[in-house]
Amino acid sequence: MRRVTFSRNYTLSLSRTCRCYCKYCAFATHQAHLYEPDQVERRLDEAVRRNAKELLILTGERPEVHPEVAARLQSWGHQDFVSYVTWACERGLERGLLPHTNLGVLEPEDLARLRETTASQGLMLESISERLMETVHAGSPSKHPAERLRTIEAAGELRIPFTSGILVGIGETEDERIASLQALAAVNERHGHIQEVILQNFVPHPSYYGREVAEVADEAARERWAAAAPAGASDAVPDLPDWATPIRLDDMKLLVRECRRLMPDVGIQIPPNLSDWWVDLVEEGATDLGGLSANGDHISPEQPFPSPHQVRKQLKERDYALTERLCTYPQYLDPGWMDQSVLDVVKLKYWSFIPRKGSGRRSERPISADVAPRAIEKGRRGEALSEEELTALFAEARPEVVEQMRVAADELRAELAGERVTFVINRNINFTNICIVGCAFCGFGQGRRSPDAYHVTPDDFQARVQEAVDYGATEVCMQGGIHPDYTLEQYGRWLQLVKEVAPEIHLHAYSPMEIHFMCERSGRSPEAVFDYLAECGLGSTPGTAAEVLHDGVRARISPNKLPVARWVEIIEACHRSGLRSTSTVMFGHIEEPWELARHMRVVRELQERTGGITEFVPLSFIPFNTLLGRTHGVEEISREENLKHTAAFRLALGRTITNLQASWVKMGLDAATESLRWGVNDLGGTLMEENISRMAGSYHGVRLDPPELIAAARAAGRQPAQRTTLYEIVETY
Repeated sequence: MRRVTFSRNYTLSLSRTCRCYCKYCAFATHQAHLYEPDQVERRLDEAVRRNAKELLILTGERPEVHPEVAARLQSWGHQDFVSYVTWACERGLERGLLPHTNLGVLEPEDLARLRETTASQGLMLESISERLMETVHAGSPSKHPAERLRTIEAAGELRIPFTSGILVGIGETEDERIASLQALAAVNERHGHIQEVILQNFVPHPSYYGREVAEVADEAARERWAAAAPAGASDAVPDLPDWATPIRLDDMKLLVRECRRLMPDVGIQIPPNLSDWWVDLVEEGATDLGGLSANGDHISPEQPFPSPHQVRKQLKERDYALTERLCTYPQYLDPGWMDQSVLDVVKLKYWSFIPRKGSGRRSERPISADVAPRAIEKGRRGEALSEEELTALFAEARPEVVEQMRVAADELRAELAGERVTFVINRNINFTNICIVGCAFCGFGQGRRSPDAYHVTPDDFQARVQEAVDYGATEVCMQGGIHPDYTLEQYGRWLQLVKEVAPEIHLHAYSPMEIHFMCERSGRSPEAVFDYLAECGLGSTPGTAAEVLHDGVRARISPNKLPVARWVEIIEACHRSGLRSTSTVMFGHIEEPWELARHMRVVRELQERTGGITEFVPLSFIPFNTLLGRTHGVEEISREENLKHTAAFRLALGRTITNLQASWVKMGLDAATESLRWGVNDLGGTLMEENISRMAGSYHGVRLDPPELIAAARAAGRQPAQRTTLYEIVETY
C-alpha cells in the first residue's frame, strides 16, 4: 500500500502588503496590511484549538517597503519585517507549533535569521521563463527567475529544509515548465535541501478588494469541512484571462513523471483543492497533498481544502493510505538541518515523526561502542543479556557489527533447531472485528456501527473450518475483537463449533486480552477460564496482545489494554493449566530500544520460570490504516532494520526458546526467506485468511500454499518440514 502525506496546518497571513504586481494574484494588496501582535496571539491560540502542528506563515514580498507598515513595525520594536516574523515564530514554538515561512525573495542573512525559529521555509520558483517578466510578472522584479533561484540556492547553502515548486498555466510553454523543474533539480543536486516540489495549476480568482482573504478562506473551509462533498475544486471559478494557458490532466501527468525522473527522492505535492484530478495525479506518482489547512487556502480563498477525512475516503477507494507528516520531511529532522531550539520542540511534542536511528528519538542514551560486540558474544553462548546489552543490540547501526549479530544469531539457530525450516498448514479465522479497546496501532478493530464492522455467522464459520480440513490443515487459529456483548460461554461456543466439524484439529485461540475480558465477564480466575476453554476444545494460546511489554509504551499506544503484569499472569496461568503458548512482540512503531530490551527480559524470564512457550514471533508494525501511522508519522520499518531486530531477538532469547518465526504476512515472503539467515527457523502458517494485518494495510497477501513455503526454505539452502502447532514433525520434503 502506498502512502500519501499531508501536513495538518494553520495559515497565518501575517501581512498581505506586497511590492509585486502579479496579474494572477488575489492575495496581495498594495495598502498597509499587518496583523497586530495581539491578533497574532489570538490566531496562534486558534491554531492550537484546531489541532494544527504546522504554522504556515504567508506574506507579501517585502511589506515594509510600505511606509505605514514600516512605521507599525518600528512602534512594536521591530527594525524590519523579518524581525516581526521571527517573533511570531517564537510565539508559535512556545505553543508547540512548527513554523514554515514563505516570505518571498530574501537575502541570505534573513534566511539565516529565520532558520533559528523555523522548521522549514519555502519559495515557489513559479517559472524559469524570463519572458513572463513582460506579461504576468510585469512590475514584479522579485519574480525574476534569477532572483528566486538565488534565494533557493542560498537556502541550500544554509541547510534549510525547503519547499519550492512551479505555477502551471500562467502563459508558460511545456518546455519552460520542464526547464523550471530542471533548474530546481540542479539546485537540489548541489545541496539536497528541497524536500518537496509543488505542481500548482493556476486557478483564476475573483476580486477580494475590501475583504480580508483570511476570513473568506476560513468561512469557505468551515463550510467545506462540514459537508460530505468529495475533495476537489469549487465550481465557482471565473473564466481564464487572455494571458493564461489552459491546463489538461495530461499536462499535469507529464510534470509528475518529469519531477519523479529529475528528483526521485523529492516529494511531489498536488493541491487537492484546485482540481478534481488530484487522485489521478497520485496514481501517476504524486506523493503529497500539502497542508490541509484548517482555516482554508489564503491564496485561493474560494477554493477551500478538503478535510483529511474527506481525502482519506477518496484515497481508500484506490487503495492509498493518507498519512500525516510535519512541515519538515522526516529526513530533515536532524540537528544538521534544523536549529536545536526547534528540534527540541519536535522531540517534546512530535518525537514519533523522527525516523528511527538506533539510539532513540525521544532522548539520547549514550551507549559505549564495545557493549554490542560483548552482547553478541554472550548471546551466542546463550547467556542472559542485561538491559544495557539488549538496548545496544536494538540500537546498533554499524554494518560490520550488525553482520556479527547476524552470524551469531544464525549459528545459535543452527545449534538449537538445526537446518530444518518448519511451517504449519493452518487456517486463521477472525470471527469478529467489533472491538471496544481502541488501540492506536490497530486497523482491525471497529465500533459496532462502523461500516467495516463484521461478525461471522456460525454457518459461515463452520464452512471455513471445513475448508481448512479439506485443505489439509492441522490447526485453526482464532482471534477476534473484544466484542462488548460476548460472554465466556460464547467464546467457548466458537471452540465447540470447530470441534463439531473437525474433532481432531488443533485449536490455537484467544489472546491474553481476550482471556482477560473473559475473566472480567465471568468473574473467574485465569486458570478457571483456561480449564473451561480446554473442556471446549482449546489446545494452545497465542501470546499476542503483548505489543511491547513495557507499561510506558502500552500507555501511549493502547491505554485500554491489559498491563504487563496481567499479561504475564495470564500466560503463566495458561502454562499451569497444561496448555502451551506462543509469545510475540510488535515492533517498529514508537518504542525505543531500551523498551524493547525490557520486553525481551520479561519474555525470557517468564520462559525460564514455566518453559511453556513454543515459539517467539516478531511482528513488525503495519502503519498504513492505523491511527498511529496516520497521525504520528510512523513509517513502516525498513527491511534492514527488521532483519537486524530479528537477529537481536534470537540472541536475546538464548537457549530458552528454540523456535523463532518470521511473519511473512508482515514482512513479505522475500524478507522472511532472507530472515532464515538471521536466526529464524520457522515460516509460520499458510493462514488462508488474515484480517488483522490486511486491515492495517499489509500488502503481502493473506495466504501461502505449502509449495511456496517449501520453495522459500529450499531457496535458503535448508530442509523444509511440515509441523504441528506444538512442533511435532508431520512430513519433511
